[in-house]
Amino acid sequence: MNSFKTIEWQNNKVLMIDQRKLPGKEVYIECTTFEEIAECIRDLVIRGAPAIGIASAMGMALGAMSISDDCSYEDFTKRMKTISEHLALTRPTAVNLFWAIDRMNRLISECRDREVKEIKNLLKTEAINIQKEDLITCIRIGENGAELIKDNSVVLTHCNAGGLATAGHGTALGVIRSAFLQGKNISVISSETRPVLQGARLTTWELERDGIPVRLITDSMAGHLMSRGMVDSVLVGADRVASNGDIANKIGTYSLSILAKHHNIPFYVAAPTSTIDGKCLSGEKIIIEQRNPEEVTHMDGKQISAQVNAINPAFDITPADNIECLITEVGLFKKPYEKSLSGIIKKNQ
Repeated sequence: MNSFKTIEWQNNKVLMIDQRKLPGKEVYIECTTFEEIAECIRDLVIRGAPAIGIASAMGMALGAMSISDDCSYEDFTKRMKTISEHLALTRPTAVNLFWAIDRMNRLISECRDREVKEIKNLLKTEAINIQKEDLITCIRIGENGAELIKDNSVVLTHCNAGGLATAGHGTALGVIRSAFLQGKNISVISSETRPVLQGARLTTWELERDGIPVRLITDSMAGHLMSRGMVDSVLVGADRVASNGDIANKIGTYSLSILAKHHNIPFYVAAPTSTIDGKCLSGEKIIIEQRNPEEVTHMDGKQISAQVNAINPAFDITPADNIECLITEVGLFKKPYEKSLSGIIKKNQ
């Protein structure tokens, strides 16, 4: 259903929609270097765990293209290590960033006996394949999760886990899209998602373009609506899933999970298996990105608060006990997650 491209490889350049400009302008940025890709990730030109993973892979491919074909394999790997480290420093919480970098580096290590020119082409192909695979993954997530969305129901979602956060279709919004395409009469409530307003700016933009009914609320309205029976389920994405089922997602997700649990409303998480971090035993081990306090105190460059210090964690941790079901491309997983996710974790290792 997506009528836009989040990110794509085109003529040895990377094009991505500038999500900072939405919903007012649909502007695309062209990147020709890995440094530009890193800046786009850091500055939220592109965001969402799967999309960040795709961008980092394409960043590595761009970086490889800048290296001479006459370079030795040893020098090539040294240069690529520097490029990997540069990209890895952009955002610490979304595990797909590191997953994609590791996948590209594994390819390099498997190509010791190949010419550098061939390795560069293989890296480009691998980055494009990561994008293609993500789209298929999201469609499968949508198909698997759609069975959980009841006809004539209202789904509350937080932040943006749609086509803008992936190669297309989305994770949480992918489930909503698939349910809608099945003919289910559903509507969506999107929280604004302060301080960067991904829900207000991005989720409503996506759903409105697709003709899916959506209403916008401030973050503080969710509890009131739940208490009045106006929400049937809560559906969000994830930037990292620990092996015990704890998740890191946009700040405010934890609060919604508590509210949903109190009101006996199912709380679902949709994420690809690449977001499951088998090395992370619990949410306590997940690094929470701390962003510029001005995102809280300013809006569109204008100060909206008094001259005070602000706290701005980009994510919070929702405990596994608050999650009814984890929706992935290979199926639905339920508690206890240590047991249900063990097979996936072993496969990913």
